[in-house]
Amino acid sequence: MVRRTKEDAAATRNGLLDAAERVFREKGVSRASLSDIATAAGATRGAIYWHFKDKVDLFNAMMDRVTLPLEEGCTQFSCLANGDPVGRLRAVMAFVLNAVASNAQARQVFEIAMFKVEYVDEMAAIRDRHIAASGAFTAQLAADFALAAEGNRAKMSLSPHEAAVALHALFDGLIQNWILCQGEFDLVKVGRSATDAFLLGLGLKWSAVVR
Repeated sequence: MVRRTKEDAAATRNGLLDAAERVFREKGVSRASLSDIATAAGATRGAIYWHFKDKVDLFNAMMDRVTLPLEEGCTQFSCLANGDPVGRLRAVMAFVLNAVASNAQARQVFEIAMFKVEYVDEMAAIRDRHIAASGAFTAQLAADFALAAEGNRAKMSLSPHEAAVALHALFDGLIQNWILCQGEFDLVKVGRSATDAFLLGLGLKWSAVVR
């Protein structure tokens, strides 16, 4: 009986999170009410308050159900630690682009985080999470750019940090435009070509081929 109750509670919680994703996408986070979400889930406001303190807590739980692209990308630097730095840069970028293109739920949550929320008042903490993930990703890109410049004996036109910021902006812009245009172009193909063009423009070379 206890196990059944726990399973029911988990199912209700997941149903509320599923409904929150739908409502946030349709109305935006600021305009969406807990009543809207409860109605969409076929539940009561009391059920929401049983599982979540408030809308911010619900939003954070929705975000925590998926690994956002930059956070997922950060883990790949250590997973690909044995590759040459330029090859690793290409592999990480390709991995993140593939993750965005193939994971519908992560893409949906990413869309909400980019286009459907105002980072003011209680939602400012969500902005802080994005800034932290972005900073960590840029720092790891910069570290590989420094290694790549040394290994290639190339005099890059940008510093490692500047190159990291620029590549990050290229990558971020591609994803945002792809989501905004509802997949009008091949994100993985264009992203790989743009990454390679950027790296070649810096005078960097690589040996590994990213599949």
